Amino acid sequence: MNAKKVALAYSGGLDTSIIIPWLKENYGCEVVAVAVDVGQADETSGLEAKAYATGACDFYLIDAKEEFARDYLFPVLKAGAIYEKDYLLGTSTARPLIARKQVEIALATGCDAVAHGCTGKGNDQVRFELAYQALAPELKIIAPWREWAITSREDAIDFAASRGIPVPVTKKDPYSRDRNLWHLSHEGGPLEDPTFEPEASMFKLTADPTAAPATPEKVTITFESGEPVAVNGKTLSPAKLIETLNAIGGRHGVGRADLVENRLIGIKSRGVYETPGGTLLVTALKALESITLDRDSAHEKERIAIRYAELVYFGQWFSPLKEAFDAFVNNIAANVTGDVTLKLYKGNATIVSRKSPYSLYSEDLASFNMRGYDATDSAGFIRLFGLPLRGRKRIGPIGVENKVEKVGP
Repeated sequence: MNAKKVALAYSGGLDTSIIIPWLKENYGCEVVAVAVDVGQADETSGLEAKAYATGACDFYLIDAKEEFARDYLFPVLKAGAIYEKDYLLGTSTARPLIARKQVEIALATGCDAVAHGCTGKGNDQVRFELAYQALAPELKIIAPWREWAITSREDAIDFAASRGIPVPVTKKDPYSRDRNLWHLSHEGGPLEDPTFEPEASMFKLTADPTAAPATPEKVTITFESGEPVAVNGKTLSPAKLIETLNAIGGRHGVGRADLVENRLIGIKSRGVYETPGGTLLVTALKALESITLDRDSAHEKERIAIRYAELVYFGQWFSPLKEAFDAFVNNIAANVTGDVTLKLYKGNATIVSRKSPYSLYSEDLASFNMRGYDATDSAGFIRLFGLPLRGRKRIGPIGVENKVEKVGP
C-alpha cells in the first residue's frame, strides 16, 4: 500500500512517538500529527515540539473536552451503559471522537491515509477503524503494530532509544495508561498477573480509601432530562462538572475498579480503572430514575443498556442501532429531572436523598397504611395473574407427583 500523506492519531505516548519516524522510514510519506484533548491534563503539554522533533510535517491540537463530555460521555451515562457490570467505558467512549477529529484534519489537509498506534490484540484498533470506515471509507488505513517487527513494549522502548526519542515510559514503569475527563486506566506490566495486588503508587486520581478523610462529605447533583447540569447548586459546563466531581470523589477514594474484561476479539484482559466523577454520576442518575421512570420503561432501559454498552465497547458508535437506542433513551429521559444527594466516605458513595418535580413516587401508596388503596382489588388480579400456573400439573411435597395407588383387591 502506498501513502503520500498520513494523519496520525497522536498522543505523544510510547507507540505514537515512534510511529512518526517509522512511517517516514517505511512509507516515505509526510505525517500530520493530530492530538485531541479529551481531558488528558498535562499530557498534552509539549506535544507540538515533540511531534515536530520526531519528524511530523504538521501538528494539530484540538480542544474537544466540552464536546467529549456533552456529546459522548453524557449519552453513555444517560443510557446507563456499563460494560460487563463494572467498566464505565472511559477509553471506549473517547475513541470515536478522536477518530472523527483525525478524519476531519486528514480531509482538510489532503491526506490519503490515516494511522493509529493500537496493537493488533486490543479493542482500540477496531474502534478507530470502524470510525474511519463510517466517516471516510476512501482513506487508507495504516496500523504499524500489525506490520512492524516490534513485538513488545520493551522493543518499542529500545526503538525509541535508538533514535533519541524521549518517551514517558521506562522498563521500570511499564504500565500502559489512558487518561481523559472520565477516567484513568492502568494496564500491562505486573497487572497482567491477575493475582498481583496493585501498588498504592499506581493510582493517580483517587486517594487510598483507607487514608481518605474520616469525615463524610455530601454532594448534590442536579439533572435535567437525564443530563447533569449542576453540583451543589452551581451550574457548570459538562466538562467542568465532570472535573469538579472527579476532585470531590477522588479525595474520598471513590471510583476504583479492578476487573478482567472480555475484549472484542475474545482475549481476557485485566485493567484497573479510576473513575471518581463518573461513579458519582452513575450512582446519582440511577437513584433519580428510580422515582421518575415507570416500571416498564426502567426495565426496558436496563436491557438496552447492556447492548448499548457492547456497541460502544465494540467500536460501533456510528451504527444505526446506537442511533435508535439514543432516540429511545432521550425519549424516556424527558422527565428524569431533579436533585440527588450522595454521601461520600472511605471509597463509598451512598444515596442520601432524591427528589424530582416529576416523581412517580406516592407516599400514600408506598405507606403500609391503606389510604387510597382497595386491598380487595388484589384478589382478582392475583387470580388472573396466576391463571397459567393453575393449568399446570399438580405436584406433591418435594417435587413428587401426586399419585393415588389402589390398595387391596
